[in-house]
Amino acid sequence: MSQDLPAFPPFDLLRLLRTIFAPRRGERIALLIDLPDPRQVRDHAFLSDPSRSVPRLAHEIFFLGLRQGVREELGLVGGDLFAYAETGGSNLDLPQEAFDTAGNRLLFDQDLYPRFDIFLCFSRFSATAPLTAKARAFGFRGATLHGLNRTILATGLSVDYEEVSRQAEILRSGLSGADRFRIDYRLEGIPLSLTLETSGEEAQKSHGLCRGEKPDIVNLPAGEVYFVPKDAEGDFPLRLEDGTTAIVRVSGGRAQAARLFRGDPARIALYNRRLAEDPAAGEVGELGFGTQSLPPAGQDIQDEKILGTFHIATGRSDHLGGPLGPSAFLHPQNATHDDILFAPFKTPDIQVPQVRMERNGETQILLEDYRLGPYFRKLLGRAK
Repeated sequence: MSQDLPAFPPFDLLRLLRTIFAPRRGERIALLIDLPDPRQVRDHAFLSDPSRSVPRLAHEIFFLGLRQGVREELGLVGGDLFAYAETGGSNLDLPQEAFDTAGNRLLFDQDLYPRFDIFLCFSRFSATAPLTAKARAFGFRGATLHGLNRTILATGLSVDYEEVSRQAEILRSGLSGADRFRIDYRLEGIPLSLTLETSGEEAQKSHGLCRGEKPDIVNLPAGEVYFVPKDAEGDFPLRLEDGTTAIVRVSGGRAQAARLFRGDPARIALYNRRLAEDPAAGEVGELGFGTQSLPPAGQDIQDEKILGTFHIATGRSDHLGGPLGPSAFLHPQNATHDDILFAPFKTPDIQVPQVRMERNGETQILLEDYRLGPYFRKLLGRAK
C-alpha cells in the first residue's frame, strides 16, 4: 500500500456539508449520538465523561459549529441533538426511542424521522443499514460518522469530495461487469484462497455525495467501490480484535465454520455457535475496495476507504442492495453487518499475494501485497 499522502486542508464544516448535501434553504438538520444511557444527553451531561469521545467530538465540532454561523450560511434550520441507546452491534436496528437535551422522550418514527430532512449520526456502532431503511421509508438524507476521531476530522473529512467521487467512479466503472474475484492469502506460510462470484453485476460506489431529493445515507469518510456477491467459496483468515486468528470455511455463499489458528478457543467457539444457530449471520454480503489516499485512523469507517485495502463483510446487506434484512435472521441481535478489513496496518500477519478480477475471459491483477496491481495502476494513471 502506497504511503504517499496528499496535503490535507484544514477541516471546514461549511465546505463539508455544502459539498456532501448541497442543502436547500429551509431544510431541517438533526444530530444523533448513541450512549449507554441516552438520558445522559439531558443538559449535555455526557460531556463530563471523557470516555464518550465520539459524542464529545460531535458536540464540539458539529453541534457548536452549526450554531457558529454554518447553519445560517447554509440556510439550514435546527441542528438539534438527540441520543439513543447503544445497539451493541454493527448495523443493528436502532431502538424506537430517543431523548433530547431537555430530557424529553421521543419516538423516532413519530417525532424525528418525519420532522427532519438531514441526519448526521455519530455513534459507537454503525447505524448505516437501519438509517438507510428509514431514509427510504421517510424520505430523508443523511450521513453516518461512527467512530469519529481527530485523525478522521483532519484527513478523511477534510478532502475534496468532488475529487473523491471522481476517483471512486473511475474504479467503479473499471470493475463493473466482473464475473468473479479471487483472493489469495497466506497465513504464516499456509496458502488460502477465496472466490467471490459477482456474475457480471454493476459495481457500486460509496463516494460521499448525497444531494437532491433522493433519500440516501452515506458513510463519512467515503471512498469505496463494492459488490454484493452472488456466491462465495473457499477460505479466508479471520483476525479478531484480541489477536485470536482462525481460518473460516466458506461454501454456498456463507461462512460455515471457523477453525482456530491461534489465540482464544472460546472466541472461535462462540463465533461457530452463532453461525450454527443463525446461518444468515455468515452470509458473505460485501466485497469492497478502498479508493482514497488516507492515513490509518484506527477506525474501519476510514481505514476501509484507504486505497490498497479491501474488505469482505458478513451478515446484513439490504442497505447495499442485497437480499438480507433483519427478517432473514433468526435472532434480532444477529442482524449485523460485520466488515472484515485486510490492510497491512491491521492484519500485518496476513499476506495477500494477489487480488484478481475475472471478466469476459480475462484476468486482471488489482492488488499485490496491499499495493496497487497493474490494472488499478492503469485505471488511475499511475506508472508504479
